[in-house]
Amino acid sequence: MTESAARQLIRLDTTVAHSARLWNYLLGGKDHFAADRQAATKLLAVMPEVTVSVRATRDFLGRVVRYLAAEAGVRQFLDIGTGLPNVNNAHEVAQAVAPESRVVYVDNDPMVISHARALLTSTPEGATAHVDEDLRRPESIVEAASQVLDFNQPVAILLLGVLDFIVDDALAHTVVEQLVASVPSGSYLVISHPTREVNAEGLDRAIYLWNSRGCAPICARTPTAIAAFFSGLDLLEPGVVTCTRWRPEHDDTMVVADFCGVGVKR
Repeated sequence: MTESAARQLIRLDTTVAHSARLWNYLLGGKDHFAADRQAATKLLAVMPEVTVSVRATRDFLGRVVRYLAAEAGVRQFLDIGTGLPNVNNAHEVAQAVAPESRVVYVDNDPMVISHARALLTSTPEGATAHVDEDLRRPESIVEAASQVLDFNQPVAILLLGVLDFIVDDALAHTVVEQLVASVPSGSYLVISHPTREVNAEGLDRAIYLWNSRGCAPICARTPTAIAAFFSGLDLLEPGVVTCTRWRPEHDDTMVVADFCGVGVKR
């Protein structure tokens, strides 16, 4: 076993639920432990619609990456807070449109990094890389990602279901501002984030349960607060909306707790 692998093994705590593994469970995956399944069961008891919301966010990922690659002409993607590999991973969607697309995945969970390196492979024309870093260290993320991405050319920054893990608003804004500052005009910022718009009481109870179990704390933000992350960018239509209603491929009037938005840097 390499020194790096040994360090990752030490970091892998299977006794405490982890968001990536819990999300994997809710999406029907196989990469989770008893603590993750127990946490999911408790969350579903107070907020049964969480599975629908998680899947809607995953569907949004596919639509927005397809839009950015096919219509906006983006060829570089920085996916931070990747989570465990599932269907329609960012590089698969982007490279299906443009095989030369380059994608860097960022996460700080050893299980995620291990699976990503094994499963998230690239087309011969493009590139896929995996960075072991924390969102709270944007400069380190950019430095590592620059080995694969050209930060003189447009980059799409994907922050799907990850900003809610920075509960301090000032820090969250600083992180986003630093990431946006690192990319040139023509780059995009994509955010999805839980809100209290659908079932405020259920979400509050779910957040309390999650935070009280010793997991990395999370928070919800209002659509207005989410829109504030796009300050200085041009927010694309239809603005900050529930994930099912961002340029849906079919008529979809369902509202889910996760809201999203996409902005472009001019």
